[in-house]
Amino acid sequence: MLKRRRIVLAYSLALLVFTTYVLMDTFVITRVYGDADAAAGQETTQESDASSDGSTQDDGTMADSSAQSEEDEAAGNMHSGSGGGSGQGGHSPGGKPSGSGGPGGHGGRGPGKQSDSSETTASTEDSGASDVVLSSDGYAANASGSTSGSAVSTSDTYTDGDTSITLKEYRENDSTIYVADVQLSSASSLRTALAQGSYGKNVTAKTSEIAESVDAVLAINGDFYGAQEKGYVIRNGKLYRSTAIANQEDLVIYKDGSFGIINESNVTAEELLEDGAQQILSFGPALVQNGNIAVTEDEEVGKAMASNPRTAIGIIDENHYVFVVSDGRSDESEGLSLRELAEFMESLGVTTAYNLDGGGSSTMYFNGSVVNNPTTGGSTTKERSVSDIVYIG
Repeated sequence: MLKRRRIVLAYSLALLVFTTYVLMDTFVITRVYGDADAAAGQETTQESDASSDGSTQDDGTMADSSAQSEEDEAAGNMHSGSGGGSGQGGHSPGGKPSGSGGPGGHGGRGPGKQSDSSETTASTEDSGASDVVLSSDGYAANASGSTSGSAVSTSDTYTDGDTSITLKEYRENDSTIYVADVQLSSASSLRTALAQGSYGKNVTAKTSEIAESVDAVLAINGDFYGAQEKGYVIRNGKLYRSTAIANQEDLVIYKDGSFGIINESNVTAEELLEDGAQQILSFGPALVQNGNIAVTEDEEVGKAMASNPRTAIGIIDENHYVFVVSDGRSDESEGLSLRELAEFMESLGVTTAYNLDGGGSSTMYFNGSVVNNPTTGGSTTKERSVSDIVYIG
């Protein structure tokens, strides 16, 4: 009897140690794989396992960051499972999309019919928007204004010879939404950055910290690639991960700055890289395609229908983008469902828009400070550490 108890005790201890290690390895232990060449040795480059999709939740939502609460696991994502990709459509002077992009190679991008930039007005000037009212608790942009070389910035604007950014605050669906309207002279200013400058597992930093490390003027959190074992990762034209998730819907940002929505089951990361992909963000879903809402109420599943903090990016016209973050889970701001987010993005006049990591990760950084009120549970305002950012620099 005593021997049996010892065996049971030894087995229990071994199981506890193993379980602790697995949890630590999954959520805590940092593994830096390095650059693309080093990363290639850590993964099976040709493994496009479209029949295996272990990264989604039972309710069809992608897991959020490893440190998120159960609510965050569905804070921003569901897979619509669409087939190939679509290009961006044209844009009419009134701010409503017109036309649609042609079918791109590998379901990637079509050039779309672009209107003359002089005809396009910043859609964030619509009624209902106001100059941003910055938050308290240390989350406030520099209101005094500053100049750096040819750059001129205030609390809600930034301009230089190549970049123009205007920050607006909206109030929709009992939620506070921050919109940065971005117009660039070159798509090369739209970039991504990795936490700690490294690709790896559990390599994280706050959005503001990553932004400061690359001298970003504007930044939002990215797709939190590090919370997944699979899903394409291309950053600034470099391939880091090429293992596919079945029916995963990605945003591709091409070298010319155009957007495309692709399905990982239909095209390899290597093909996308050859087609000129500079960035691949693997979270989703697509919110707007060819100027039309891509999310239906029936397609939303589980907690993806709930109101949560959200982060999204959209394109209005050539080199004309919107970065969007909604606060949520607080008395001041309820948050948005995916459908509400899609409707809001459409109202801005985007031709293509994509949902990024949400929940406590949702953060916007502008002119040296965090603009919104990032929170996990609503009781405190605090940035969460993430794997990556999308930024203007």
